[in-house]
Amino acid sequence: MMSSTSSIWHKLRPYGMVTPALAVFGVFFIYPIFYMIYLSVFDWNFVSPTKDYVGLQNFSALLSDDEFRQVILNTTIYTVSTVLLTLSISLLLALWLNRSGAFYGFVQGAIFSPHIISLVSISLLWSWLMDPEYGLLNWVISLFGFGPLEWLSHPDTSLMSLILVAVWKGIGFNTLVFIAGLQSIPQSIYEAAALDRSKPWRTFMRLTLPMLSPTLFFLAIMSMIGSFQVFETIAIMTQGGPVNSTNTLVYYIYQYGFRFFKIGYASAAGVILLVIVGILTLIYFRLLSKKVHYR
Repeated sequence: MMSSTSSIWHKLRPYGMVTPALAVFGVFFIYPIFYMIYLSVFDWNFVSPTKDYVGLQNFSALLSDDEFRQVILNTTIYTVSTVLLTLSISLLLALWLNRSGAFYGFVQGAIFSPHIISLVSISLLWSWLMDPEYGLLNWVISLFGFGPLEWLSHPDTSLMSLILVAVWKGIGFNTLVFIAGLQSIPQSIYEAAALDRSKPWRTFMRLTLPMLSPTLFFLAIMSMIGSFQVFETIAIMTQGGPVNSTNTLVYYIYQYGFRFFKIGYASAAGVILLVIVGILTLIYFRLLSKKVHYR
């Protein structure tokens, strides 16, 4: 009897150990998703005790709204530009910094430092740097004979300015992860390529890039999801303006949920964001996971 009870406890113990983590995950991640889906079919102002069922009207209103379509376009441009620029610059920096020496260690630390600074502080700093009257960036470009730019106050440059901030903050972490991936590649492979007199570009395309594909795969998916969730820089630097040129999905959801108190409408936008990220992630895994080479 004792041995039977001990055997049952031995089997149930792993589940008991993971139950607290699963409970936290369910309460703070799974439940909000289902509750958001539930709210998306209601008209609710966040204050009234009653919710009016409207079916799919929130979704049809969203899809027919020119402002929402502009938000989707802004989010797409921001995500694609941020991911491509961050990964490209980080990979180039990693190839340069993947060597020993005090100088290279110092540069690695300097590049990584923006990653550990709060995004709120960075947004305030860049708001000052991009100020059209006394900002440092306009003073620098004036030294080269260029006129002052309205970095954050003109529709043609505002989204580009936010992309610049995101790339500046993101390259440090990605660079160090790329360096870790490069250092895990066996040196014997490069020695064999040198014996075959392989050119540097050919070595990079045929050896380095395939061996680095798991790292690239991970950083690309994380960068894409992070770019879709951008909020702090927009809330502090532009508030979605000018004329909706920097408004993205997450800030749009915040606006309608917590400023206009259209909870059902905001929840419908959140469901659309969830679907978009889910579909893109699925496509990404289906198309690119087969090209990842695991050693």
